[in-house]
Amino acid sequence: MTYKKTTAVIFEKPGALELREASLRAPAANECLIESDWSGISTGTERLMLTGQMPPFPGLGYPLVPGYETVGKVLESPAGSKLRPGTCVFAPGSVGFTDVKNLFGGSARHIVCTEDRLIPLPDKLGSEGVLLALAATALHALRRCEHIGPPELIVGHGVLGQLLVRLTRIIHGTTPTVWERDPTRRPAGLDYAVYDASQDPRHDYSVVCDVSGSADALNQMIARCKPGATAVMAGFYSSAVTFDFPPAFMREINLLVSAEWQPKDLKEAARLASDGTLDFSKLITDVLPASQAPQAYNRAFNDSSCLKMVIDWRSI
Repeated sequence: MTYKKTTAVIFEKPGALELREASLRAPAANECLIESDWSGISTGTERLMLTGQMPPFPGLGYPLVPGYETVGKVLESPAGSKLRPGTCVFAPGSVGFTDVKNLFGGSARHIVCTEDRLIPLPDKLGSEGVLLALAATALHALRRCEHIGPPELIVGHGVLGQLLVRLTRIIHGTTPTVWERDPTRRPAGLDYAVYDASQDPRHDYSVVCDVSGSADALNQMIARCKPGATAVMAGFYSSAVTFDFPPAFMREINLLVSAEWQPKDLKEAARLASDGTLDFSKLITDVLPASQAPQAYNRAFNDSSCLKMVIDWRSI
């Protein structure tokens, strides 16, 4: 039964995006109703879903509401909940749409989310709170590397790559080198090295980490590793990942896959961001009102100068 109509971004089918009404059911006894203020656009998984290139994934189907980076206020919460109405929270998706699929369901004015998946945030974080999921993903990659040491080389200087640099400095006190092929993502004035791979003189890396999601990166990384090094794959690869075997064989390279964040990563990212240890500045480059959602997705997916696009739901 429909409890509430709300406005949502909906991928009707591959290649078709609309902003229209969708139906929400009533929150269950362990769920909250959230009014969204901002939601982030993922240029990885959301691009794959909109273009129809997403590999088989549980629950995948159309029409769907995308989005797993939502910041908003609690409107309704279970009796006795610590999440009182008005509390600012981060929601990594939702579960309450009844006439469209929730995959991941966060790009809407109102969403329903289980209480235990919501992360309270200080109001001062504002729209920057949408970056929590990527920060948690970067933290998870560092946890996967705990037994081998921090990454010395990061491939990709988008938001995830920059968060991985910042968190490596915070947790390990070291500064990795970064490779980025796009000149617009190699800004001047940084206090760490961001190269095109061809300009990097090093060939002795011990731990290298790809967050670009480019299957081509693996061969480049392996060629710059010393024997016994580890190559971490922390991006999402929509095509088969292959590599030249002889260079990996001669170096006895270790391959390590890092997936998405776990709940403890999200809580730790929230703590670091809330107390000011983790700086989110200069990562959100674009904010557009929800009424311009199609333009927001188009720019996020096709303009490399757009690091993170945020949809502002407050005028809906």
